[in-house]
Amino acid sequence: MTTRTQPGFTPVDEDLYTQAFQLLDPTPEPTIPAVPAPVSVTRAAAPLVHRPGPVEKTLTDALAFLDTHGWAKHRLIHPEGARCSIGALRAAAGTRNAAYRDAGNLLLAEACRQHGKQWEAIPAWNDNHAGAQVRGVWEAAIQRAHHMNI
Repeated sequence: MTTRTQPGFTPVDEDLYTQAFQLLDPTPEPTIPAVPAPVSVTRAAAPLVHRPGPVEKTLTDALAFLDTHGWAKHRLIHPEGARCSIGALRAAAGTRNAAYRDAGNLLLAEACRQHGKQWEAIPAWNDNHAGAQVRGVWEAAIQRAHHMNI
């Protein structure tokens, strides 16, 4: 028995299928390239930038002054440059303006809230407390000014 190793297929006309489909649909619609649908881009809202009010800025600047130059008790300005709380407020405000007065009032109110109502002035409160206690009052006063947006 002889086996054929060569297949006897007839080559297919490559245009056969194209011609067959033209016979089935003689007037094809012109092909229009697909236009992608417009993409809606939603931009994330930019995070709100907090702009501190004058009281918050004065308190923040005064605390930064204390951090940089040091904190003192029993004197407005120490010979080495450290200051008490009222001295730091004055350095931060530059002048005794409304922000200076409001920052001082807020600082004293926070000191009274944390350490008792007996404090009538910032220097007396400052001189009778430790540095960590004083700093805690400063930080709380800054937070209150921030939340009050002043």
